[in-house]
Amino acid sequence: MVKIITGVRRCGKSFLLFDIFRSHLLSEGVSEDHIIALTLDQRDMKTLRNPDKLLGYIDSRLTADNRTHYIILDEIQMVEDFVEVLLTLMRKPNTEVYVSGSNSKFLSSDVVTEFRGRGDEIRVYPLSLSEYMEGTGLDYLTAAKYYFVYGGLPQVALMEDMQKKEDFLRTMTEVTYLRDVVDRNHLRNEEGMRELIRILASTVASSTNPTKIADTFKSVAKLRITETTVRQYIAYLQNAFLVEEALRYDIKGRRYIGAENKYYFVDPGIRNAVLNFRQIDDGHLMENIIYNELRMRGYLVDVGRVETWQIVNGKRVRKNLEVDFVVNRGSQRYYIQSAYEMPSSDKKTQEEHSLKLVDDSFRKIILVHEDILPRRDEKGIVTMGLKQFLTDVHAIEIA
Repeated sequence: MVKIITGVRRCGKSFLLFDIFRSHLLSEGVSEDHIIALTLDQRDMKTLRNPDKLLGYIDSRLTADNRTHYIILDEIQMVEDFVEVLLTLMRKPNTEVYVSGSNSKFLSSDVVTEFRGRGDEIRVYPLSLSEYMEGTGLDYLTAAKYYFVYGGLPQVALMEDMQKKEDFLRTMTEVTYLRDVVDRNHLRNEEGMRELIRILASTVASSTNPTKIADTFKSVAKLRITETTVRQYIAYLQNAFLVEEALRYDIKGRRYIGAENKYYFVDPGIRNAVLNFRQIDDGHLMENIIYNELRMRGYLVDVGRVETWQIVNGKRVRKNLEVDFVVNRGSQRYYIQSAYEMPSSDKKTQEEHSLKLVDDSFRKIILVHEDILPRRDEKGIVTMGLKQFLTDVHAIEIA
């Protein structure tokens, strides 16, 4: 299997391969001459962008012993016919191949198409809050204050000046991320894509669908874009690792519903830069950060719906309530609500009510922004502080 490192630009893919992983190999006793690491976008690598010359160079570095050679290739899309090159390398004995590439040409959708059954995708995310704390040495409260606004791109985390953080994120969003999407997909309606990402940023963690977004284009942006085009543009943003979609799941019916879904940005700093650092809604950003944390931990995350009946004006009315996250990994399942501020305990909240309507034995958790000790009510619902969840990867497992 080729190991294919994917993720949004500047999240640390190259550093993972050439610093962390290479150091790990050396510490495990792999000799230097059995690590073939090439950064193919460098000027001195221009000759090796020819596929035959690259294969010839790698062949010249392979020794006749039975020890594994680790081949690490960054920016592999710079090589013509790189798919054929990787398939050739896969067939060489005693080799392991690791590659990463630019999002403009080397995306997860390409990986699925070209390497189905022959490659493993390793997804890299921006820093989690706990990693941000470890890297900067900041305490939780200070780190969270910056993280909610500027996110976890490693280069941003290391900047001390706030204006530099903002300028870098604006430049990356405008010049790199959006330009990648527009150029790769040959979009003629560039302004339509820009408006779409602004709409998604404004409605982050809110239920929506392509039909609603198309209506927003007409009423607010005064642009006519079809539902089909909106759906396609969202797919482009997903392929660029900028946003992820959480599907709507009927908990009692145990089925997915083709209705409204939610969209989350891979990094809160990118989301805020799209809106020029206006509209900093801590409640929605908290939900986005929780979603990202769950995905980093390897969970599949859906948006839950649970149906109930209520008496309104003397009539029995059906109503759908939301569970923010239905979280699955293997046989594990958790139901999680994000509540920035928890109302007083004597007030029945929507967060509590929807969880009480879920009649199975999986853990049910409410995450609040306040730093509190975990507490469990008579229905088994656990209320936990955001700090504990973000700094302890096992918090929901032992709740």
